[in-house]
Amino acid sequence: MVIKKAVALLVGASLFIAAGQVVADREEPLKVVTTFSILQDMTQVVGGDRVSVTSLVGANEDAHIYQPRPSDSRTLVQADLVIQNGLDFKGWMERLLDASGYRGPLVKATQGIERLEMADHDDHGHGHGHGHGHGHGHSDHGHKHDDHGHKHKHDHDSKKDDHNHGHGHGHDHHDHGDYDPHAWQSLVQAQVYVDNILKGLIEADPEGEEYYTERAQAYQQQMQDLHENYKQRFDALSEERRTFMTPHDAFGYLAATYGLKVVAPQGISTASEPSASEMASLVRQIRDQQVKALFMENIGDTRLVEQLQRETGAGMGGVLYSDALSAEDEPAATYLQMMEHNLQTVISALEQ
Repeated sequence: MVIKKAVALLVGASLFIAAGQVVADREEPLKVVTTFSILQDMTQVVGGDRVSVTSLVGANEDAHIYQPRPSDSRTLVQADLVIQNGLDFKGWMERLLDASGYRGPLVKATQGIERLEMADHDDHGHGHGHGHGHGHGHSDHGHKHDDHGHKHKHDHDSKKDDHNHGHGHGHDHHDHGDYDPHAWQSLVQAQVYVDNILKGLIEADPEGEEYYTERAQAYQQQMQDLHENYKQRFDALSEERRTFMTPHDAFGYLAATYGLKVVAPQGISTASEPSASEMASLVRQIRDQQVKALFMENIGDTRLVEQLQRETGAGMGGVLYSDALSAEDEPAATYLQMMEHNLQTVISALEQ
C-alpha cells in the first residue's frame, strides 16, 4: 500500500516541478522531432514550455515495422533538434535522415548506457535469460550536467552501434546490431536518456540551460524513486518465480535491472515469427523453465501468446507496453505511467 501511494504521487501529478522556477520565456518553442512516442514524452518533460515535440511514430504504433511517409522528411527539415534512440533500433531512420537533408544537431539517447549484448540471441530469441543483477546502482544519484559541449554531428558512418546501412527491401527491422536497443525499459538506464536529451536541448537552446536542468533532475529523481520502490518487491521473489515470457524481446533491460529471466519467441523484432518446430521448442522451454506468466503487448499480434498459453497452461499476466506509449485514455500515456504499469503488471503476476 505504501508503494502504491508513492507511485500514485509520482505519476499522477504529471510531473511538476515546483513553483518559483525559471520561467520558460522563449519566444518560439524549440522544434524537436523524436523517432517514437516514448522519446517524445521524455523530451517534452525535460523541455517543458520551451519546446514543441513531434514524434514520427505515434502512441500504440510499432516502430519496428513503421514505413516513413513523405511528410516525415518535411518534418525533419523543419526541426531544430532530432532525437533518436540509437543502437540500431530503427534502420529506416538513417535513410530518412539522409533523404531529408537534415544537418542539424542529432541526439542518440542511448549514448553512454550500460548496453546489453545480443550475442547469445538467435533469430527468434529463444532461451533469453536476461538477469544481469538487481538494479545497476544509481542510489547515489547525482548527475552533473556540466559537459554540454558535446557535438551531435550528422555522422552516419562513424559508429557501429548507431546504424546499419545496406539492408534494404523492407528488412531493416531485423538488423539491430550487437546490442539490445530497448534500454528505456530500465528506469536506471532511462536516467541516462534524460542526460542525453538535456545536453541536446542545451546545445540547441543555451539560454534554457537552468530551466532544462532543473526539470531533468526532478524527472530523474522520480525515475529513481519509482525504481527503488519496485526493486524491493522484485528482490523478495524466490528464484522459481523470476521467469516470464513476452512476444518480442523488448524487456531485457527490465529483466536485467531486477534479476529476472525473460523468454521472447519473436526475438528482438516484432516482424519475425517462430516456425512450427520453434513453437514446439518454445512449449517445451516454457514447461522446462517453469515460466510463471505470459504477457501480451500493446503492439503486435496476440495470437502467438494465446496459442502458447493454451498449449502450456501458463498463466496470463496481462498487457505490457513495450515500444510505444498508450493513448491518453489508456494506462501508459506517459513514460512514468508506462513503467509503473509494466512493473506493477509483472510483479503482480510473478508474486501469485
